[in-house]
Amino acid sequence: MNRPRLSVFRSGKYIYGQIIDDKKGETLVAANDQKWTRSKIATPAEGGIKIKNEKLKKTERAKEVGKILADKALKKGIKTIVFDRGTYKYHGRVKALAEGARDGGLKF
Repeated sequence: MNRPRLSVFRSGKYIYGQIIDDKKGETLVAANDQKWTRSKIATPAEGGIKIKNEKLKKTERAKEVGKILADKALKKGIKTIVFDRGTYKYHGRVKALAEGARDGGLKF
């Protein structure tokens, strides 16, 4: 059984997640927090959730990225994935993204 892989990339400011089908070599779903400001999350039209006047820390933004990834994946029929944290420890923003994806309905 081949499950898609949720790959995480973390920069100093942002976090990126993408679900990849390794057999086809293509990205199925992707999300990041690059378009977000400190005071709002991307609007629903941009694939996000709007929160009014609430400052979000990087860890909180990472959790929201996980939820957005899960939402997009479920719409494409992806329910189970393999979590690929790369060389990052399962801690902080990486852990928050994984928890957000789980909260959104994905199974690891």
